[in-house]
Amino acid sequence: MTRRAINKAGLDLVKSFEGLRLKAYLCPAKVWTIGYGSTGTHVKPGLVITADQAEELLRSDLRRFEDYVDQHCKPATDNQFAALVSFAFNVGEGNLRTSTLRRLHNAGDYAGAQGQFARWNKGGGKVLAGLVRRREAEAKLYGAP
Repeated sequence: MTRRAINKAGLDLVKSFEGLRLKAYLCPAKVWTIGYGSTGTHVKPGLVITADQAEELLRSDLRRFEDYVDQHCKPATDNQFAALVSFAFNVGEGNLRTSTLRRLHNAGDYAGAQGQFARWNKGGGKVLAGLVRRREAEAKLYGAP
C-alpha cells in the first residue's frame, strides 16, 4: 500500500503559517525550533541550516502526522487529508485524536468537521489572530474539491 503524503496545497499552507527560520530560536513555548517549525533533539542553540535542509526537515517531520491521519482518520480527499495533516502538525496527534473534528470526519459529517477547525484558535487561553487565519485556511482547504 502506498503511503499518503500531504499535497502541494497543504505543504504551502504549513509553510506559510510556520514561516522559515534558518537559525535555531526559542519559540514562545521555550522550545528550540528551526526551519518550518521543526523541534526535537536535533535542534540546538546556534544551529544554522539551509533552505534545502529546512525543506527536508519539514517533509521528515510531516511523515509522522501523515501516517497518523492515514491510520486514524477515514479515507479522505487529498485536500481533506492535507488539512488534517496541517492541523495535527500544529496541535499534535493527541488533540486531533480526541477532537470533535476527527469524530465528525470519521462519521462522514464533512460539513460539521469543516466547522470544527475554527474552534482551535486559542493559545494560552487567548484567541490568536494567527491561529484564526490558519484554521480558516485549513477549513477552506478541507472543503475544497
